[in-house]
Amino acid sequence: MLKGFRQFILRGNVVDMAVGVVVGAAFAGMVGAFTKDLLTPLIAALIGKPDFSAITFTINGSVFAVGDFINAVIAFLLVAASVYFFVVTPVNVLVARMRKAPTPADPTTKKCPECLSEIPMDARRCAHCGQPVVMAQAA
Repeated sequence: MLKGFRQFILRGNVVDMAVGVVVGAAFAGMVGAFTKDLLTPLIAALIGKPDFSAITFTINGSVFAVGDFINAVIAFLLVAASVYFFVVTPVNVLVARMRKAPTPADPTTKKCPECLSEIPMDARRCAHCGQPVVMAQAA
């Protein structure tokens, strides 16, 4: 039983996923700190508030921290934009480069030399004008 669990844990995709979660959490913390400590004070300075995260309102003694919510929204948008521009877009470009164009199929029709209509490759006469057609020589 423990041998199967060990094989499961040591599988490459499980370890990669765990590393991705840890790095993602650290990145989210970094973006959150950037938003709270640098970006929102800059925005607050532009709109005249001393502390952007201190924007609150009170209803019946309940405090609603609107500034903290705005910080979270800005942090989310920064993380989403970073993931899109630095992960999704480059991966899509790599996948497009790796994908090979399908080879074109052999033609099944040819043009009649007299009326230029499409006729089957093996036809000896054009169905539209009745003109005899020279069959293509096999290479």
